[in-house]
Amino acid sequence: MPRVCLVCGKVLEAEEEHLCAACWKDLPRTRYWKLRENPMAEGFNALIQRNMGENVQYQPYGYAAALYFYKGGYREISKALKYKRNFAVGRCFGKLLGQTLKESDLFRDVDLVVPIPLHWTRRWRRGYNQAEVIAWEVARELGARCEPRLLQRARHTRTQTHLNAEGRAQNVAGAFRVNARDWRRLIKQKPASPRHYLLIDDVFTTGATAAACERAIREALRTAISARNSINASRIRISVATLACVEH
Repeated sequence: MPRVCLVCGKVLEAEEEHLCAACWKDLPRTRYWKLRENPMAEGFNALIQRNMGENVQYQPYGYAAALYFYKGGYREISKALKYKRNFAVGRCFGKLLGQTLKESDLFRDVDLVVPIPLHWTRRWRRGYNQAEVIAWEVARELGARCEPRLLQRARHTRTQTHLNAEGRAQNVAGAFRVNARDWRRLIKQKPASPRHYLLIDDVFTTGATAAACERAIREALRTAISARNSINASRIRISVATLACVEH
């Protein structure tokens, strides 16, 4: 079968990879990695504040960036990885995401990359976690550690696809927890435990899933502090990056 462009369906030339030259040129890049405050980051941090409730302890602003906008034929990039087992596409765009973040003053100090997990039953049916494919490439480009099992889904959630913003937030509330064994190893890491966590997923819509993961990590940090561990949570930043984001 001929290789075709994921976006427009045009038959690819020998030197073209995944997209034709025209679609590569028109990739709708967000440029969010250059902006501390952008629509993606504002939505993510608003949900974090909502999850904090009356807890007004200081924590660093969470950065957020996506490589491109999830629209038109460009939706097929993440779908090829997520539903069609096209790992080459995931690695290609994951690497590009990592290279882009490395050039950013906001993300170049990331020292831990954590993919957003699937529930074990969904991973078993699919055979892999698409976020993990992306995360390994991002970590490699940033020179950071990747901990694919640090977060777990505590319960099965229904797909977010057809839910509104409020429904998405309710659907994933309390759905994540840290893996106790991996967490103990991480916070005892020498010479120092991580200071900038980066959550990775394929697509950012409202940020509900990323914010629920952020809350799980923050709760684990509070437990570590109460146990008199030498962690200063007020210096730990938790950010998020994805291949694509829905344009608002």
